[in-house]
Amino acid sequence: MGKISSWGLAQCLFWTCVSGIGERTDCDPVFLTTTVFATKTIYTSAPSNVTSSTKVPWTNSTTTASSSLGVTSSWVVPIGNTTISASIPSTTISSTSVPFGNTTTISVPSTSVSSTIVIPGNTTTGVIITPTSGTTTPPFGNSTSSATVPSTTISSTSVPFGNTTTSISVPSTSTSISSTTTPFGNTTTSVPTLPTSTTISSTSPPFGNTTTSATTVSSTSVPTSIVPTTTTSATTSPTAKPTPPFGGFPPLPPGPFRGFKNGAYFTNWGVNSGFHPQELPVSELTHIYYAFADIDADGTVKSSDPIVDLQKRYPEDSLSNRTRNAYGAVKQLYIHKKWNRNLKVLLSIGGWNYSPKFVTAAATDSARYRFANSAVKLVTDWGFDGIDIDWEYPANDVEKENFVKLLQACRQTFDRYSLLHGVRYRFTISVASPASPLNYEKLDLFAMNRYVDSWHLMAYDYSGSWDTVSGHQANVFSYESSAESKRLGTDDAVRHYESQGIHPQKILLGLPLYGRAFEGTSGLGQNYTSVGQGGPQPGVYYYKDLPKPGAEVIYDDVAKATYSYDAATKELVSYDDVRSTTYKSQYLKWRRLGGAFFWEASGDKGGAQGLVNTMSKNLDWLDETPNNLYYPTSQYRNIRWGVPGE
Repeated sequence: MGKISSWGLAQCLFWTCVSGIGERTDCDPVFLTTTVFATKTIYTSAPSNVTSSTKVPWTNSTTTASSSLGVTSSWVVPIGNTTISASIPSTTISSTSVPFGNTTTISVPSTSVSSTIVIPGNTTTGVIITPTSGTTTPPFGNSTSSATVPSTTISSTSVPFGNTTTSISVPSTSTSISSTTTPFGNTTTSVPTLPTSTTISSTSPPFGNTTTSATTVSSTSVPTSIVPTTTTSATTSPTAKPTPPFGGFPPLPPGPFRGFKNGAYFTNWGVNSGFHPQELPVSELTHIYYAFADIDADGTVKSSDPIVDLQKRYPEDSLSNRTRNAYGAVKQLYIHKKWNRNLKVLLSIGGWNYSPKFVTAAATDSARYRFANSAVKLVTDWGFDGIDIDWEYPANDVEKENFVKLLQACRQTFDRYSLLHGVRYRFTISVASPASPLNYEKLDLFAMNRYVDSWHLMAYDYSGSWDTVSGHQANVFSYESSAESKRLGTDDAVRHYESQGIHPQKILLGLPLYGRAFEGTSGLGQNYTSVGQGGPQPGVYYYKDLPKPGAEVIYDDVAKATYSYDAATKELVSYDDVRSTTYKSQYLKWRRLGGAFFWEASGDKGGAQGLVNTMSKNLDWLDETPNNLYYPTSQYRNIRWGVPGE
């Protein structure tokens, strides 16, 4: 047996806990995070006859990983690893997969290799394959210095868009190449083919490519060296400019991890209640979602409160300036972005009150493009970084399909704007998405995902005035009580979204900054008489006002949820506190989600008891993606000029 470092024990514990794919175990994510995610292996070797898989957990560094095996079905290096050398001298290798974000040198001297796959975002120094047949495919976003395939039969050599390929050399004795395709956006320095007898049915570099040399060599005699005796050179370019796909550019993958997102919704009506943009904890946030924009009957997106949004003057604003400038929350949010270059601001459209208007706004092509064009105009007038669509909720198959088309129109319109005006920025489209199967089963999540950059899982409001018994409103895991059947939790929703093809990195976990109350109840899962007066609305209290005096705070370690109960007044309030928020930060790292968001910022406490602050500290690494400050078409001079002097 080879030498096993501390990584060996962590590896065993990690795969024991999570080996049942899609199944929850009793392992605590806190333990997994602290034990596995920071391990390091000097070297391991496993001279065994049969090994089904060799896996290196997340964020590890492996200097040498070797396996002298008889049969190896797969070699998997998860995201964030650096593998100096991975050498597998085996008889049969079904796949060699290096996920995004890795730097790998892979040498596979085997008899039969079915595929070699380099996932987006990798840099591969050398991928050398000596099989009898195979396919070599570096997906988009990669840089491949050399990919050499000396084989008898090559079915296809495909370099997807966005790649830079220095050399793809195929020296074989008899080669049939049906097509050599370089999709749009690539730069190909050289694609030489050096066979003795070659048939090429098509060589097509689609629009946006630069082909320095595309050389096809044919000879009737076997060359004595790699230099053929007869040389023919040909360069083919498209005769007509193709039309981009309807939805604009294809969606980007999650890409290399840039840190966790930590966002909060900020409401314009909160300003009227005394909570202003200047009070946002911007140093702890990566995203602000400004809620809500309204929708006209014809589908036009518009301001729901022009005074708060654009006209309100703060003490530092000039009262004599007669030029067309933006003031109010819009100006203050731009200033936040200017001084916090990793802070992004999105315009949230809809919400519960305006959601019925989505039905007509998404019903026809003209309404959808009116929606998209007006949304893009608001974003680029106000200096924001994208939109958040909060449709609660499509009710039938027609609305389900129309939601996909609405997102498609928005993606295309944003991409067109960036191209026309030279804005080198991808505007974000997020969706406030339900955590209840009653609602998410009415969404075509797979089709929507093509146009959505971020899914805001509203993992709250699981219980409330609509229920007959009291319950948790934001529990992580499902639970049962003596008075009710099983209640679903956040983990059920996360697994469903992933089952629909959504990468977990695109999912943000929602947390409430409020609690839901039940009065006249003897405890959790019991009948109640009313929800009480509450604070901002009946049955609802801001987190900053909880727990109420005299109430006992209880943590449910099964559901991973907090509630308070006052035995004297028989009032139960379900809400998140520092303990449950800390657990959720560990949970989302364990599930490898993209981050968290809060509804809504005015309900939080300050200091160490603040939940936004708690999440920020526990996530450790916050998103470093830069925002956009360039808005050349804004109708407001100060936004167009970058709010000078602020």
